[in-house]
Amino acid sequence: MRALRWTFCLAAAILLLCIPLTGERFYMYLTIQVLILALFAMGFNLLFGYTGLLSFGHAGFYAAGAYATGLLLMRTPLSLLPSILGGALVAGGLGVVIGFFCVRHTRIYFAMLTLAFGMMVYALAFDWKSVTGGDDGLIGIPRGSLWIPGMGAVKMNALWTYYYLVLAITAAGVGMIHRVVHSPFGLVLQGIRENENRAAFAGVPVRRYRLAAFALSSFISGLAGAMVAPLENTVAPTAAHWTKSAAPVLATLLGGIHTFAGPMVGAFLFYVIQEFIERMTEFWLLGFGLVLLVLVLGFRGGVVGYYEAHIRPALCRRLG
Repeated sequence: MRALRWTFCLAAAILLLCIPLTGERFYMYLTIQVLILALFAMGFNLLFGYTGLLSFGHAGFYAAGAYATGLLLMRTPLSLLPSILGGALVAGGLGVVIGFFCVRHTRIYFAMLTLAFGMMVYALAFDWKSVTGGDDGLIGIPRGSLWIPGMGAVKMNALWTYYYLVLAITAAGVGMIHRVVHSPFGLVLQGIRENENRAAFAGVPVRRYRLAAFALSSFISGLAGAMVAPLENTVAPTAAHWTKSAAPVLATLLGGIHTFAGPMVGAFLFYVIQEFIERMTEFWLLGFGLVLLVLVLGFRGGVVGYYEAHIRPALCRRLG
């Protein structure tokens, strides 16, 4: 089964690397959107699936990363990559401040607090017109250039060059999350998720671990948002609205909460289903909701969770 998994990963990597060779801007743009949502959902799932805390306000960190990156590119001489990392750090710092108040509570109180803070970020983006552009948002964000040692500044105007940058950053982000969740820190987070009282009795500083998970989750979400600003050349307050927070929740539920690859698979399904139904009918929201309902109810634990629980054991028995 390990060989099958590596074969699938290698095939997916080759496919992702070859998409720009088609020359189709639509496929490149759609894949970038899938990669960004996948990273956003994985950052969200670090808090939800691994720590047991459901956030309804992660769009606030996504927007913080996007706005900070846009401002750095428009008002400073920083190049593209430092601006993206700077946007993610701003989101991570915001996560430390908001998380300090949120991790003192759990369950519905935690969810409501994150929703309230997320809408505060939305209101700030909407009303602070001198910095954020108000309801118009930031317009005309340059994509800038990428400094590569030995090659100098590489312009990112062409979509395919930016595609490979997004792919590289997403791969690095996924690798970092994989390292975190399989480290002793990640195991402690899962222990807190299963029984926080037992973890506290064992001497684990539960709030500190939750705050660290919250900050890291905010950083990853901000990194996803930071890649949107140079792609779209604009950022609007809707990026921080609570409806934006629903996207990583749905992607995670579709793919699988307690699986590492679940949010990535869910992000792919999210965009593929949406694109397919949009082409079929003008009432795409109704159709999209029905399909999501069937998938969530029919595949308890998500598509990857269903595979791990039912298909994989059957394959193991058949293959010996």
